[in-house]
Amino acid sequence: MTDKKNIIEKFLTWYKKFQISKSPQMNLVWGFFLYTLVGFGLLSIPLFHRTSVGFLDNLFISTSAISTTGLVTVSVYDSYNFFGQLIVMGLFQVGGIGYMTLTTYYLLFTTKNITHWHNKIIGAEFTLPKTIKIKDFIKSVIVFTAVMEVLGAICFFIAFKQEGMETIKAIWFSIFHSVSAFCTAGFGLFNDSFEGYSDNGFLNTIISVLAIAGSLGFIVITDFWYRFKRKSKRLSFTTKIVTYGFVLLLFIGTTLVYFAEPSVQNSNSRMAESFFQAMTAMTTVGFNTIPTGGLSLPILLCVTFLMYIGASPSGTAGGMKITTLTAMISVLKSRLAGQKRISFLGRIIPFERLYVATSTFILYTSVIFLFSFLLSFTENFDFEKILFEVASALGTVGLSTGITGELSSIGKVMVIVLMFVGRVGVLTFGFALLERKNKDSNEPIEDDLAV
Repeated sequence: MTDKKNIIEKFLTWYKKFQISKSPQMNLVWGFFLYTLVGFGLLSIPLFHRTSVGFLDNLFISTSAISTTGLVTVSVYDSYNFFGQLIVMGLFQVGGIGYMTLTTYYLLFTTKNITHWHNKIIGAEFTLPKTIKIKDFIKSVIVFTAVMEVLGAICFFIAFKQEGMETIKAIWFSIFHSVSAFCTAGFGLFNDSFEGYSDNGFLNTIISVLAIAGSLGFIVITDFWYRFKRKSKRLSFTTKIVTYGFVLLLFIGTTLVYFAEPSVQNSNSRMAESFFQAMTAMTTVGFNTIPTGGLSLPILLCVTFLMYIGASPSGTAGGMKITTLTAMISVLKSRLAGQKRISFLGRIIPFERLYVATSTFILYTSVIFLFSFLLSFTENFDFEKILFEVASALGTVGLSTGITGELSSIGKVMVIVLMFVGRVGVLTFGFALLERKNKDSNEPIEDDLAV
């Protein structure tokens, strides 16, 4: 007994020293990596299987869940029993709101205080404007997540019962899909996603509301809460950029699908299906109501672009982020106009934030190009399908043209790497590899700006 106690104490001492010696970015990478391994270990237990699942498939599902991607090589419902599905849900719940968020909230709940180390890790995981305090941010994340997922589960239950689903099954399906939708995880217990419910307006609305709420980001939610509580007199610059950009891109995406996609032209739910496909790509929720593999090439590229951009920083969505796109547009606009200072909506963007945005843009685009190039060697699929798969994996979206399960072992490993890097963040992952502290993105530069 004493030996076990000594071993545990030595491990905790080593782990504490390891945390202090590493950069916040490296700690973040190691944290998600350990959660992935734990999930992989649990999912590998035959007790949780309905049918035999391979080694690589378990690792793929674990990584996809912790990264809230939703790409799968095997059917979650057919391959895992209730306990296996529960493990998957637990992983994308942790991945959705961030494992450090849960730890930090526990500290706030028990000690009313958080350590400097936790502040640094939260800063690495979430880029926050100076106007939002970390304590308020953490509380808003937990409370808002709980409220939305509970309300979502209730609405899902009503919708599934209306569809004639038995009560026990409806309860579990409601909880699972509510958490999955809010965390924009894209995991479903239907093998065809929600294609069988394409004409169910109630179900589509539930998914859309949950996904948009999660993907807009906790910065936006906290900001609106500040305004409601009158702690601030105006919305932050970040909130304005995210909201305007999201609405504009969603409108453009919906319009393009509505007018240019042949598969929805004769549908009775044409507008709803068009909106849903644009929404699922923008929010990176990964559900679909029409077969993604059947989309025409122009719309496939449109959806790829929306997945590439993603939604808001510090939310559950993946992608490069709207704020990064905005910064790049601002650089281009100011350069063409011959302006020395770079501005957007009448606000000067600090160069430190522009450096972060530019680095993210270059790294993100380079990773997509590199892995598309590599997968072109290992896989025998049309290039547009490979590009779509890469964008979906790095953007932690989960949409697929149907090639995920047919990937070679090397292809699956590359997609696993993409999903993991996408969840951690390309810039964070880069800093972790270089063992550098990303001071520019961890420290607030402007009073209400986060890029």
